[in-house]
Amino acid sequence: MQDRVVYEFAIIRLVPRVEREEFINVGAILFSKRKKFLDMRYHVDRARLNAFACEIDPNTVEAYLKAWKEVCMGAPQGGAIGKLDLPSRFRWLTASRSTIIQSSEPHPGLCFDPEKELHDIFNKYVL
Repeated sequence: MQDRVVYEFAIIRLVPRVEREEFINVGAILFSKRKKFLDMRYHVDRARLNAFACEIDPNTVEAYLKAWKEVCMGAPQGGAIGKLDLPSRFRWLTASRSTIIQSSEPHPGLCFDPEKELHDIFNKYVL
């Protein structure tokens, strides 16, 4: 058990009509303070998005998700938020918001390898 580390994850959701509270899972984000790990994966299923909300441009959604990824990775394109430390970036990305890109509440867990855990969570909840 000593080799396992605490992590937090959230599912990234596309909420085309915020007032209806319906969503499609499009990504996952995982943070482990001890491992100094923060990363996310995303995938927009264009056919599913078209069936769910044909008025939403998938290229726009992917551009927003790319911006989230840049903040997550601390890239210069992430702006002022991207310059924050890992915990602050995770908290910013998982903060409650009423836009079409949202995240679930963060959930805790224990793992040996945050990268593998992110892969497993992404496959389970998004793909």
